[in-house]
Amino acid sequence: MPPTKTQKTVVDASGVILGRLASYIAKRILNGEEIIVVNAEKAVISGSKKHTKDAFKTRLGRRTLGSQTKAPKLPRRPVMYVRRVVRGMLRWKKLQGKIAYRRLKVDVGVPQDLK
Repeated sequence: MPPTKTQKTVVDASGVILGRLASYIAKRILNGEEIIVVNAEKAVISGSKKHTKDAFKTRLGRRTLGSQTKAPKLPRRPVMYVRRVVRGMLRWKKLQGKIAYRRLKVDVGVPQDLK
């Protein structure tokens, strides 16, 4: 069977609400498309600024009584944050979700090969 060509889509995240963008991306990659997200650092997180910052600081403040290797790994870079939000909308524990997650590429800014 010859390999099938997948459709590649470039999505600009600047000024877009992150949750809505992630649900759009999750549907597309589950259908077999390859998605490249550019300008990940310009995505908008909705909600009040105070609540968003407090929730982030609370998550960062969690520590484990055991070793630090068992502590939750929380993303701080915009690329990893966007990937984690999209991953939350996939069936991550199933093979279909893991394969779909591999079709997602996220970049800060616009890479040279896409200009």
